Amino acid sequence: MKQVSSTELINFLKTKGYYLHHTKGSHFVLINPNTSRIVVPYRKELPIGTILAILREAKISKKEYLLFFIRK
Repeated sequence: MKQVSSTELINFLKTKGYYLHHTKGSHFVLINPNTSRIVVPYRKELPIGTILAILREAKISKKEYLLFFIRK
């Protein structure tokens, strides 16, 4: 797994249909009208466990995540 910043992860989630709804403190709240709400903490590097939890909550596979960041 590749560690990324919260900004990079948000850009990835935007390609999956999420949009930034609002921020609260140091957390970004993204919403996908078809699925769910995701909260991403603001960090320069997100821990792998946090990334995996966000992917699990968004029902996005690790493979999709890895393919997106390999292309960059």
